[in-house]
Amino acid sequence: MASKTPKDDEQGDEPVINDKRKIDPETGDVREPAADDLPDEGESLSDEDLEILDSAERDLVAEYRDRAARAEAELKNFRTRVERDRAANREVVIAEVLRNLLPAIDDLDRAETHGDLVEGSPLAIVAAKLRGGFEKYGLVKIGEKGEVFDPKLHEAIVQVYSKDVTVNTVADVIEPGYALGERLLRAAKVAVSVPEP
Repeated sequence: MASKTPKDDEQGDEPVINDKRKIDPETGDVREPAADDLPDEGESLSDEDLEILDSAERDLVAEYRDRAARAEAELKNFRTRVERDRAANREVVIAEVLRNLLPAIDDLDRAETHGDLVEGSPLAIVAAKLRGGFEKYGLVKIGEKGEVFDPKLHEAIVQVYSKDVTVNTVADVIEPGYALGERLLRAAKVAVSVPEP
């Protein structure tokens, strides 16, 4: 049986508590670090440890650079997508407004055909301003007499056999169509001359 030393009697079975707080709770003063908390002056890292730290640092820097480059690319793609969607939405809104105004344009065309738009008259001035505004947004009239029939742009209302044509041709425009850039707002309603069988 081992004999007890005076040191063992001092400690007994009570736990030992080391207060490592940096500020003294009673006085509020900053405590000096304990001697066993400081690294030994002669102790330094080995070359192998320094290499590991240097390698880990390079890997970490490379990883953060890669993350930053990816985040920058994602942001650029997001901005491009937002601008593209914004432009597409703008075109859709303009197309819808112009589509709703096409009956007014048709009425102006009919008034001009019947001679109601006398040059200098108030209605002629309004018609010129409206047409100028529509052209500003890129509204283009579709359907001219004599052009080749295109089912993507024309809606055939009437077919007439003719020996004067070799391909389907627009014989008459019943109602003009309109396009806004590449977007067809309304197909032209036309009479078509088709080659005789």
